[in-house]
Amino acid sequence: MALFDSISYQPSGSVSLVGAGPGDPELLTLKAYRRLQAADIVLYDRLVSQEVLDMIPERTRRFYVGKACSCHSVPQEGINQSLVDWAKAGNAVVRLKGGDPFIFGRGGEELEALAAERITVEVIPGITAASGCAAYAGIPLTHRDYAQSVSFVTGHLKSGRCDLDWQSLARPGQTLVFYMSLGSLSDISQQLIAHGLLAETPLALVSHGTTQDQRVDVGTLTALPERFLAGEVVSPALLIVGEVVALHTTLAWFDAHASQASGYLGKNHSSFLQSVN
Repeated sequence: MALFDSISYQPSGSVSLVGAGPGDPELLTLKAYRRLQAADIVLYDRLVSQEVLDMIPERTRRFYVGKACSCHSVPQEGINQSLVDWAKAGNAVVRLKGGDPFIFGRGGEELEALAAERITVEVIPGITAASGCAAYAGIPLTHRDYAQSVSFVTGHLKSGRCDLDWQSLARPGQTLVFYMSLGSLSDISQQLIAHGLLAETPLALVSHGTTQDQRVDVGTLTALPERFLAGEVVSPALLIVGEVVALHTTLAWFDAHASQASGYLGKNHSSFLQSVN
């Protein structure tokens, strides 16, 4: 058994692949909240915010299975097998993932493993980092005057290389959002310029997006943000490239004061959320 021993098998349980959103706990969906309240076991990732974890009942068993670059607390195959084993033991299992399970979250791999074992499973989408972080940074991903399409791209491939279709990515009139890109930012910038994107194309690094620690650093393809060059931007951070980034200056609406005013839920769930149980 991949993670845990001594599981006595009972009638089959179920697994919910749940998107926890980009950080702000109030962006969690009602369905996701309900599943957390009903879960026997929660397996959660590194990017799930503490405020979301605080919503899990104390009676629920929880296990950390997070991943960082070149550092996986549990191999993906072990996670897949553990989901199968816990469900077959009759548990209501929640696989809690930052952002959305199907956008660079390996949710597809986990769903394949569960489907192969005929486990009862559902997928509960979450707000992906691109949508949440861009909105909280005041950067519209599409805009009739600047971007007619948007592409979500991973800056860290399974092979460890950043080998992408640069010709397509360098087309004008679109917004590019790179996940897991801090280690490849210089290469991304150089490749986009080499394949035709203007050197002065604006870019933004949004770190800890949608949380009280959010910070937005703006630059261009040839003038990367000073904090990045100084090594001060740390994960989680999202890279947004395109003319829409220039709108951040006038459209930015969120800061730490705004987040405090809105009031994070934390352990003190609102009466509204309690009423949906």
